[in-house]
Amino acid sequence: MNSRHFRRIAVTVSAAAMLPLALTACSSDSDDTSASGSGADKSAASTPSKETQPMDEPFGPGCASVPKEGAGSFDGMAQDPVATAASNNPALSTLVAAVKQAGLVDTLNSAQNITVFAPTNDAFAKIPKADLDKLLANKAELTKVLTAHVVGEKLTPKQLEKGSFDTLAKTKLTTSGSEMSYTVNDSSKVVCGNVPTANATVYIVDTVLMPAA
Repeated sequence: MNSRHFRRIAVTVSAAAMLPLALTACSSDSDDTSASGSGADKSAASTPSKETQPMDEPFGPGCASVPKEGAGSFDGMAQDPVATAASNNPALSTLVAAVKQAGLVDTLNSAQNITVFAPTNDAFAKIPKADLDKLLANKAELTKVLTAHVVGEKLTPKQLEKGSFDTLAKTKLTTSGSEMSYTVNDSSKVVCGNVPTANATVYIVDTVLMPAA
């Protein structure tokens, strides 16, 4: 065998030996790329999209005073029509007495899909006693004041951000605000909102809404 033939065989063997190394390198590059791509895909898939959840539970600082259980709790109030539900909440006892005085218990309990802006006892306490006594003694005027707190549809917090609604007293009720802070008629603050009852949504407010004379 001459030297030229020997060199040809050596080159062939060397090339054959290098081929598996080249294939291994290519395979490694492919795997790395695949792994990198897969990781990116997993990362993208695992990134949660931001979604705004609807506010469907009672909110506000005044909610802390609502009983945790029993008929006056949120769960208990949800089982009863609105006037009955309010009667089980100690913070609304003056309102309940006024509703009874005006003969509106059955009217409110039988209505469907309404919203009630319910003044707290402290809200009624802001009215001078002589004026409050006079109001309670005048059934027609008391009825007008109380029904000015009732809207004939269920209102969501979103609707309260900037709204104007007709009341059962045929007056206008305006609302403004956002998230957990709302004002009614530019003067009354919602202290506990979006409270469900069997036939109504209740927004408890800190000031009595007196209709314009």
